[in-house]
Amino acid sequence: MNLFGAIATVGGYTMVSRILGFVRDILIAGILGAGPVADAFFVAFKLPNFFRRLFAEGALNAGFVPLFSNLLANRSQMHARAFAEQALSVLLVSLLIFVTLAQVAMPWLMQYLAPGFVDDPDRFDLAVTFTRITFPYLLFVSLVSLMGGVLNSLQRFAAVAATPVLLNICLITAITLAAPQMPSPGHALAWGVAVAGALQMVWVAFACQRAGIGLRLPLPRLTPKVRELLRLILPAALGAGVVQINLVIDIILASLLPKGSISFLFYADRLNQLPIGVVGVAVGTAILPLLSRLVAQNDQAGAIAALNRAIELTLFLALPAMVAFLVLADELILTLFQRGQFSPSDSRATAFALTAYTIGLPAYVLVKVLGPAFFARRDTRTPVMVGIAAVVVNVVLNLILMQYLLHAGLALATAIAAWLNVGLLSWTLHKRGNFIADRQLLIRLARSIGASLLMGLLLWCLKKWLGALFTAGEANRFFGLVIMVAVGLTSYGLAALLLRAIEWREIKGLLARRQ
Repeated sequence: MNLFGAIATVGGYTMVSRILGFVRDILIAGILGAGPVADAFFVAFKLPNFFRRLFAEGALNAGFVPLFSNLLANRSQMHARAFAEQALSVLLVSLLIFVTLAQVAMPWLMQYLAPGFVDDPDRFDLAVTFTRITFPYLLFVSLVSLMGGVLNSLQRFAAVAATPVLLNICLITAITLAAPQMPSPGHALAWGVAVAGALQMVWVAFACQRAGIGLRLPLPRLTPKVRELLRLILPAALGAGVVQINLVIDIILASLLPKGSISFLFYADRLNQLPIGVVGVAVGTAILPLLSRLVAQNDQAGAIAALNRAIELTLFLALPAMVAFLVLADELILTLFQRGQFSPSDSRATAFALTAYTIGLPAYVLVKVLGPAFFARRDTRTPVMVGIAAVVVNVVLNLILMQYLLHAGLALATAIAAWLNVGLLSWTLHKRGNFIADRQLLIRLARSIGASLLMGLLLWCLKKWLGALFTAGEANRFFGLVIMVAVGLTSYGLAALLLRAIEWREIKGLLARRQ
């Protein structure tokens, strides 16, 4: 499978997952709204979701894939399988110990995860209960991530990309069918997360078996390769997961703000995660094996060209998403979430957070693309140092901006920190000679910006014209949003063609390298 096809596969399944995620969030918003039960569940859900993004899209992918791919290329599948089995065994034992200790210490941990809940005993107890139920998901998702690294290295992207779909199906089932049988809908959703983790693990294990590389569980041993993996995981996690770490910091500080702040950030981030997942994660997942191969072959020119084209494609897709979210933030939140327990004031507060998050949208996806340029060279230290700088800036800005913008200040700080992260990563790559923005990238970037602005202007005018639809009934709001989306996609496509923002045939040709 070529890089273009891999991106399409991962992005396609991610899009299906995001659509189901919106259905899930619409149901949750209507039933839970932005009240204390919602805040408690979102804290409990954020933690395993954080580790999913950190491990599945970060540390294990960055640390495991280059090592496993190297063994496949230079040794044999038998040696690669033995390494994967030992890594799986060591990871399982470590996680069992960690999860057990966390369950016992959860009330103490919650004081740090959501310090604002301490003065609200009901919300605090709910958060502890929900997190204890969801926490085993960390074990499952970490094992899924490692086995997913095996499949990705074998160019079997589909099975791994489909795993988030199972999570959303489980949560939709929980909120619609299991909730009436539980003490609260929050309890049902928490159990849905735990069950989803187990199903995802079984799904990926079966996929490995079908790929002819089913993994056993030998007695755990710290072999030299496993030690090397462990040395790579921690810095890779911090380097690749800066955005997610910043989002967790947002949740911690949001617990100190008025009730509902955590929920506002959660719903806003759900929309923000759509282009991050579909574009950033897809490109980042697909490009790491390619860059690892090119670096191993000492093909510096090829690696730089591949990175340029990946950035070009990423920005072509991310820039219009940013403009559309900035123009249509109110209409998106109003249409998708405002019903049931989710009030008009909740919509306005969530839209404010979405606008702030959106300022950093291109940066969020570029981090996913730039990180593999370091990981392919087994450099996880540099992203760590850059990540620490971004986290420090985020915390400082959080403490300043939350005084004036409340929860939206937290979102804006995350966006600014993400741009700092991208700037430092790209500057370092350029300084080392590992990235030089070629003429084509710069020209296409300017054209993509132009096409995005033309689309944004048209959407702004259309928004004024169709404004009455969004003050009418729910059906009218959906109709208005469908028109907006259709016009946005069509206008951007036409503007991109007229301005020659991208040549799909050329992009596909440049990226179609056998991995």
